[in-house]
Amino acid sequence: QVQLVQSGGGLVQTGGSLRVSCAASGSIIRIRAMGWYRQAPGKQRELVARMYSGGGPYYEDSGKGRFTLSRNVANNAWYLQMNNLKAEDTAVYYCMTVLVGDAEIWGQGTQVNVSS
Repeated sequence: QVQLVQSGGGLVQTGGSLRVSCAASGSIIRIRAMGWYRQAPGKQRELVARMYSGGGPYYEDSGKGRFTLSRNVANNAWYLQMNNLKAEDTAVYYCMTVLVGDAEIWGQGTQVNVSS
């Protein structure tokens, strides 16, 4: 059983930076892909970035050039570094993983607030 625990996020002014972290525990060898989604008030959850094990990151246009998805294999964790934040980046950010067999596991969510 894989579980995800998130940390980080918070409040920052426009143009600032934040990092959100996701720590996985359980059967790590079963991870096929990992990523970050976000959900703003009144909107649907949307993809921010994702990465398949052994592959490079993919970014949606919303974060391209500003966000960086990275993984620490030794710590079974992955991160989303967010720079040059904008008010429209305000959302609850969720990490997720896709296991071998296509089961999806989600983190608990982390609030990111960007004040203008």
